[in-house]
Amino acid sequence: MARRQPDIVLLVLDTRRVDRFACLGYPTPTSPNLDAFAQECTRFEWAIAPAQWSIPAHASLFTGEYPSVHGMFQTTSVLADALPTLAERLCDGGYFTAAFCNNPLVGVVNNGLRRGFQSFLNYVGLITTHPNQASPQSGLLDKYRQWFKRKFAESVSSVQGVVANSERLTELSFTPLFFPIWQAALSLKGNSARSLSDAAHLLIRREGLSPRQPVFCFINLMDTHMPYHAPRRLVERFAPQFFRNRELQAYLRRFNSDAFGWLAPLEEEIAPEHKALLDGMYDAQAAWQDEMVGAFFDRLRASGALERTLFIVTSDHGEHLGERQLVGHTISLYNELIHVPLLVRDPTGEFAPGTGVDHFVSSRRLFHTALAAAGVASPVERALSLVNVGASDPEQGEAFSEAILPLNVQHMLIRRKPELARRRGADQRRIAVCSGRYKLIQTGADRFELYDLSRDPGEMENLCDKLPVQVEALRERLRAFALRQSGRQAAEQAVTSDDPLVLNRLRDLGYLE
Repeated sequence: MARRQPDIVLLVLDTRRVDRFACLGYPTPTSPNLDAFAQECTRFEWAIAPAQWSIPAHASLFTGEYPSVHGMFQTTSVLADALPTLAERLCDGGYFTAAFCNNPLVGVVNNGLRRGFQSFLNYVGLITTHPNQASPQSGLLDKYRQWFKRKFAESVSSVQGVVANSERLTELSFTPLFFPIWQAALSLKGNSARSLSDAAHLLIRREGLSPRQPVFCFINLMDTHMPYHAPRRLVERFAPQFFRNRELQAYLRRFNSDAFGWLAPLEEEIAPEHKALLDGMYDAQAAWQDEMVGAFFDRLRASGALERTLFIVTSDHGEHLGERQLVGHTISLYNELIHVPLLVRDPTGEFAPGTGVDHFVSSRRLFHTALAAAGVASPVERALSLVNVGASDPEQGEAFSEAILPLNVQHMLIRRKPELARRRGADQRRIAVCSGRYKLIQTGADRFELYDLSRDPGEMENLCDKLPVQVEALRERLRAFALRQSGRQAAEQAVTSDDPLVLNRLRDLGYLE
């Protein structure tokens, strides 16, 4: 008898920094449940995200491609039909595919990332919507409710699309006056507890599934994304200074309501007390998330569902909290953004529990890993499974990351703060390669930064002048990468908006002829 296909869970802790896990060396106990879970997993200690923000990062998780191939750089990008998604591939392989999503850029915007999911529950908005879901056993009232929710989702998506295509509307929606309205109306960070409960219900009860039918379950949680509103008891634990200082309370109110401030570099170094507050509030959010994820693990373990599941925990990207005069996740490829957590728990034993892998790996390879575990991977895809990291790894410990600031954000930043935008290269493409012990970041045509991550994981000392031979070797790796990618772009590049302003800017940046 053929081995039963495992359930596969891809849990994306959106905006979760790798350096906030005790199992990876963080001294503050923000993650006891995930730390305990990590003891049952293979830990990939140098996982590198292919991009620094949600749309291109999720597109890479779902297609196995780097952004320069899938082309999902913009808020207006739509995934090309030529690229099958992980959900589509697993659905074709017999899986029931379900998503429980709290990120509006994945679950609300109609950009192709929902393709292949037979059930897609979106928790962002006035009501939970089910844009892809249909139940053949539903009664007339249930079908009406599903129709209403689907129409509601389509309306929200249309509004989001109009805003994304208009620089003026985008800028207006990011002002302190209007952003709180969006935040309240759209429940911007969703509902993690409910989404985890719904996912557990599916994985345990399996209602409506065929006997032995496996499940692919994608979950996105937004708890560590700005704004910060953790429960009081956790703020008292991780940021107690907040309750003693009115200036800090005023600072956090401004911070939480100023979405443009999450996108723009800081004009000067962040004040130490503000940096400490952001760190503490982020930790409180992480601890809150850990409690909910821990309860999810407990339900799966008690039911036995965990033992039939390939379970992957990762992040799409991290977050700047004032380092290098940066906040948020728009404009850099430093480790705060692209070094992400990656845990794989595999009950079959292919991924050894309690072990660590210290090679660079790209998190885009979770696509290949899931297909291989499901038994539906091609030989080339099977070779790229993370099971093969080590001597037989075809990528030999090399990973890349690519970034371009979304055009509507670029224009907003250039219009509001032109000198700062110029100084920080807001309109420049960035690409990074991690290989061996080094990381090279290229910004534009001629700005380079080289870091020895084995000695300097915080990337404090640029070694370009000291190690020119190493710089040239990694520049050659970037050239080879660009050559490989360029051969695949024509058929698989994302469709973009027909807005002339967007198209002209893409031509300026070299992405269109």
